[in-house]
Amino acid sequence: MNPPRVVLDTNVLLSSLMFHAGTLSWLCTAWQARHVCPLVSRTTVEELIRALDYPKFDLTADEQGDLLADYLPWCETVNISKPPKLPKCRDPFDRPFLELALAGRADALVTGDKDLLAMAKTFPIPILTPRAFRKRLHPGGEPSEP
Repeated sequence: MNPPRVVLDTNVLLSSLMFHAGTLSWLCTAWQARHVCPLVSRTTVEELIRALDYPKFDLTADEQGDLLADYLPWCETVNISKPPKLPKCRDPFDRPFLELALAGRADALVTGDKDLLAMAKTFPIPILTPRAFRKRLHPGGEPSEP
C-alpha cells in the first residue's frame, strides 16, 4: 500500500523540523519512515527556504541546509505548469498549498491555518489539523502515545 500523499503547510513543516521534542516531531519521523509522502512544488519550497531564513530562527546557512536535507529527499515534487482552478480563499498566500493539493492529488492538506481550515467543508481534498491527520494515520492510537 502506498503511503498517503500530503501537503504540509509551512508552519506545520517548520514545527516538525525544528522542534524535535515538540508536538509535531512525529511528522518528521513519519515521512522519513515513508509512512507519508510529502508533496512539494517550486513555490512551496521557495516559501520554506524564505521561512528558514527569518531572523527570529537565527539559523546559519548550514543549519538551514541540514533542515532541508531532513525533508526534501523524502518529498515528491509536483510540477504545476497550469494552476488548477481554486475556490475563493481569504489569504492569497495559501493558494500555492491548495494548488499543490489539487495538482498532486493529495490525500490531505495538513495545516493549523484558520483560513485553510475554514475551507475544509468545500475543498475536494481533506484539510486537516495535524492532530486529525495523525488520528487518520493511526485510527486505533499508537502504542507510544500516553
